[in-house]
Amino acid sequence: MPTPVGLAVHPGEVVALIGENGAGKSTLMKIIGGVYQPDEGAVFIEGREVVINSVADAIRLRIGFIHQELNVLDNLDVASNIFLGREPRRFGLLRLIDGGRMYRDARVYLERLGLDVPPDTPLSRLSIAQQQMVEIAKSLSQEARILIMDEPTSSLTLTETERLIEVVRELRAQGVSIIYISHRLGEVEALADRVVALRDGRNAGELSRAEVSHERMVRMMVGRDIANFYVRPEGGARESAFEVRALRTRRYPQHAVSFAARRGEILGFAGLVGAGRSELAQAIFGVEPPVAGELALDGRALKIRSPQDAIRQGVYLAPEDRRRAGLILEEAIRKNVSLPSLARYASAGLVNADAEGRAAKEVCGRLNVKAPSVEVAAGTLSGGNQQKVVLAKWLAREPKVLIFDEPTRGIDVGAKHEIYELMRGLARAGVVIIMISSDMEEVLGVSDRVAVMHEGRLTGVLEREQCSEEAVMRLAVGRTETAAA
Repeated sequence: MPTPVGLAVHPGEVVALIGENGAGKSTLMKIIGGVYQPDEGAVFIEGREVVINSVADAIRLRIGFIHQELNVLDNLDVASNIFLGREPRRFGLLRLIDGGRMYRDARVYLERLGLDVPPDTPLSRLSIAQQQMVEIAKSLSQEARILIMDEPTSSLTLTETERLIEVVRELRAQGVSIIYISHRLGEVEALADRVVALRDGRNAGELSRAEVSHERMVRMMVGRDIANFYVRPEGGARESAFEVRALRTRRYPQHAVSFAARRGEILGFAGLVGAGRSELAQAIFGVEPPVAGELALDGRALKIRSPQDAIRQGVYLAPEDRRRAGLILEEAIRKNVSLPSLARYASAGLVNADAEGRAAKEVCGRLNVKAPSVEVAAGTLSGGNQQKVVLAKWLAREPKVLIFDEPTRGIDVGAKHEIYELMRGLARAGVVIIMISSDMEEVLGVSDRVAVMHEGRLTGVLEREQCSEEAVMRLAVGRTETAAA
């Protein structure tokens, strides 16, 4: 029998909804947003019961929804995404779209968010962080009285996050009711008037503004204290194992990047959005073959011109956008896990589904993937469990170099801790671990060393004892390591 969940939010109030992945946060919000229909229960707005059978019903009731995963169309421009389905029309018989007005109105919302891109820019040219801001601009354009924000800052830089927090405060002052879902508990502490926690599909507790603290929120979410949240570096001298020599990416062909990653360590990569970190990872993995440069593992040259080359040689990438580049959402967990290793489960050209299933169950059990079975579609899982499936397909093989690009984006505090432990365990086992992260606290908490990039250049590599937020930010804005010192 389903467990009822209750949530109330008042005009001009920010209620933070927290909980581990799979706790039911996004499901509850999708019911309010008209994506799902409830099995039982009711929704009331201003004391009146309303029926929300579709997204159109939610929009009509002025309920805005900023989804955790990007919900934009990259074949359209920015303005067309903001006003999709609500385009301003000219007067007259044909009711043609009024493009001039649409672009003028779009510019207002972009400026409000501090997003400096022309409204006629094709969305495909924008970074994930910029696309996230377009999604937020779309919700602002709906003039919502109830605004649901599901992990709105998961892809944003520090500056963009600060601007969004300002916008949330402005909306609150205008009387907008905001339900704010975030795994970044620092944001919750800064913004929330109240905090409501869900655990396993039911209410787990509530905190008033005066009661909010990091420790109390973690305890409500996971039902226990998490000691030593970050799995700290262990220190000790190590020899270089994976070397990148004078690598030039297609986006920044004028800059050659060289570095060495040591076996047994986690080498963190920091930098602002657009610094070239993801492009570097994609060049190493062969998604966008480099313009020039060499790779070597244990002194042996690696020839990687495609992802197939990388996979054959034990170099794997867990990409930043797991839904677009890491998973086939419509397919079962079993098929996603076995995809890079189909030859292991095939005989005479036919795949043995039972063997696939056994392997998927084993590795998903090791990673504590929460799913009814390995036969459910990957797209039905929570964000944290989707990330674990991305990792499962590589752990089912024998990684030598594993690159994590934003490994905990949109993931709850409990799942983050599990992934940190997994990364540290792989490092201990001799796997070369490279972690790209925009979360400064994560970079400093997890990394043995931190490499920092700025506009395609490697501006410095900091040893553990040199690492601080100030030192990383100096390098991230373009000062070289020598100048920073």
